[in-house]
Amino acid sequence: MAVAGIAAIATLTAQEQTIAIRAGRLFDAKAGAMLQNHVVLIRGERIVDVGASVTVPAGARVIDLSNATVLPGMIDAHVHVALNVPNESFEHHTFVMIQSAQRDLDAGFTTIVDMDSRGGFGTVELRNAINSGLVRGPRMQVAGQSLNPRASVQTPNTTTGLFGGFTENKNINGPWLARAAVRELKLHGADWAKIYTTQDFVGDELREFRPDGSLVAIPSLTLEEVQAIVDESHRMGLKVACHTYGGEGMRSCVEAGVDLPMHLLELYKDDALLKEIVRKKLPVMMTLDDLIGLDESDRKLTGGKTSRLAMGELTFRKLLAAGVPSPFGSGAVPERYPHGKQANQFAYFVKWGMTPAQALQTAFLTAANVLNYGWSDRVGSLEKGKYADVIAVSGDPLSDVTEMERVKFVMKGGQVVRNDATKP
Repeated sequence: MAVAGIAAIATLTAQEQTIAIRAGRLFDAKAGAMLQNHVVLIRGERIVDVGASVTVPAGARVIDLSNATVLPGMIDAHVHVALNVPNESFEHHTFVMIQSAQRDLDAGFTTIVDMDSRGGFGTVELRNAINSGLVRGPRMQVAGQSLNPRASVQTPNTTTGLFGGFTENKNINGPWLARAAVRELKLHGADWAKIYTTQDFVGDELREFRPDGSLVAIPSLTLEEVQAIVDESHRMGLKVACHTYGGEGMRSCVEAGVDLPMHLLELYKDDALLKEIVRKKLPVMMTLDDLIGLDESDRKLTGGKTSRLAMGELTFRKLLAAGVPSPFGSGAVPERYPHGKQANQFAYFVKWGMTPAQALQTAFLTAANVLNYGWSDRVGSLEKGKYADVIAVSGDPLSDVTEMERVKFVMKGGQVVRNDATKP
């Protein structure tokens, strides 16, 4: 038989393979409830049935997770797989991106959104390489090169063409240049437009706070520019995510109708804007990995008065009380906040007022609902017709949410990525 024929048969066999996962406990991501003794039946890359009375077909491969808790693959809707350091080589840049994505997958994050490539469109290439099976990694949506006028213009490395430090500078001074920047994103294959509407760093001392402890939040885009970005992105089929801390930049993101406002650290002081967020049914993402990492230095800058993490908690509690969805997004960055560790965020959500079930749901359907292209119909829960993205932990995360930091089993699209939960 020809090699091509053998390959075709092997592919067909893989597509038709039936797998039955026996789950001692199964987390229902829709209801936020733990179910007992369920079976997840998988054929190819999709789930074909889930339930307590599902019959396991003869010849099916059985994966026994009867002593574990089975959950959908997690979604981290805000990561950075690339380094943000000066003068790295193109090769090193690529290796780090691959390593970051694979660490996320091994930790149970079967879907991620890269919210800033740190220059260029390497994340588009990584997404495509994963989709084609060239490299192993989670499902990806990407923003590519972010629209970030807050950083000073830099000179690219003459060898690699990459910039050091913030690399996303775009000349978007005016609505028409803003539209042109969005069109460039679309032409390069991005799924999202990521914008920054407040500047973090002011002056040579890189100060973030005023003497009274309030944030320095100088706006970096006008309302008209943000509106143009949102309108053009939606015309192009892209979603818009907005990094903003407070002040005019925070208000312009909400007023312009971005799809995913992020951080909004001073929202706890602006009840009128919170009401507008509720009226527009917007989600708000709080990326805790970077806020946790900045906490010590922020406390020093403010003389112990406050930190961005403390502001984030105040805002998070108000969002929770108002019923605003909080999709999971860690802000993981390889040089500071390691990939594969971001499930530590769940414990903070519980500490800040969520039940363990609510905390888990942030990484399932709540995150799936913000993805582009209506991906909530394929990821975020264990249901018939969805991708067989399945993870497992040993204990019960509704009793101890830190169990999510110790994922033992990962399946993506019906393929087992790692299995430390069952005996060979």
